[in-house]
Amino acid sequence: MSWLSIGFLWIIGAKPGVRRRERLRAACTDGGAVESVRQRRRRRVGVPKGVGHQNADWCASLVKGSYAPGSGALAGKKDLVVLGIETSCDDTAAAVVRADGTVLGDSVVSQHEIHQQWGGVVPNLAKEAHAAAIDGVVGKALQKAEMNPEHVDAVAVTTGPGLEICLRIGFDAAKEFCETHEKPFVAVNHLEGHCVLARMLHRDLEYPFLVVLVSGGHCQILVAEGQGIYALLGGTLDDAIGEAYDKTARLLGLNVGGGGGPALEQLALNGDENAYDLPMPMRDKKNCNLSYAGLKNAVRLIAETDAGRRSEDIAASFQRVAIEHLIQKLRTAMNWCEERQPGRVKTMVVCGGVAANRRLRSKLTDVCSDFEWKLVVPPPRLCTDNGAMIAW
Repeated sequence: MSWLSIGFLWIIGAKPGVRRRERLRAACTDGGAVESVRQRRRRRVGVPKGVGHQNADWCASLVKGSYAPGSGALAGKKDLVVLGIETSCDDTAAAVVRADGTVLGDSVVSQHEIHQQWGGVVPNLAKEAHAAAIDGVVGKALQKAEMNPEHVDAVAVTTGPGLEICLRIGFDAAKEFCETHEKPFVAVNHLEGHCVLARMLHRDLEYPFLVVLVSGGHCQILVAEGQGIYALLGGTLDDAIGEAYDKTARLLGLNVGGGGGPALEQLALNGDENAYDLPMPMRDKKNCNLSYAGLKNAVRLIAETDAGRRSEDIAASFQRVAIEHLIQKLRTAMNWCEERQPGRVKTMVVCGGVAANRRLRSKLTDVCSDFEWKLVVPPPRLCTDNGAMIAW
């Protein structure tokens, strides 16, 4: 079986039901019939939010004839300089990156303190914070790079998936920059940005490789065949691992100003990971899919009913099961790779905010050692959203 026979090409961020939506779209438009608002809403169920279809034509008109990966006037330019802009969630980020992978300048403004009191990201507040910070962030990245706008060869910006109203802030800033300074525009998938960042840090990293994407909003296991070509082996059926970490941290009353994941990880260091016998999700399922909703609910029940509980023990027990669940599914994926095409995939790339978790890194090191695979993990500061991964 070839990798491409799996039938998942460029589906990062996609949700189940693509074929059903295509049939629905055909039914809605058959015979020139006009879609109703209800039909249009139904068609978009499960589709990752981006900057909106109304901007697609503008992107195409600006990019056409000026830049496309691997072709165009800028292709092969060794000193190519790209400005990357990222506003998909609660970090306003920008970076100036050269074609050799050198980050010439970067800037990030976090919104943790803004959203802390609400227990999660509030889209409207995130949008306002992005709008207030975007010009300063872009300006600081250019200043650190000691460059002016005319020194930039192209602008790359996250266009999805993410919070749509936040994505628009970055999109509009990139659009204005390109129109003002007559620069090529490049739309970037946020998740692919995470995936390919490893190739900026490790220039000898060749395709194919196994990708483990673990963040607050996404949890996927894929095989990267090439730029824009991915085979999806499995993903979360409900909550992402980062979301489970964040919600558990809030449930335990932790200060999540610096992120729920790091707060829970720190608390777990002082706990007994075997204090609670939490259920292992999907233990008997021989596939690569994950589920964290049940584990999260089990923790909630303990927190609500166990009067003598120690938060440290709950945190440690949760982390043990959450990571072991992921490791089990990764072993399934690695066995799949070894059985289908032995020796072809021998590298695991881990990306996303949860990749900064030290316990997870330790367990990943162990499993890669068992399979004699190479493990590639970005430094913690590049695991979370940043402009460099978009520019690269």
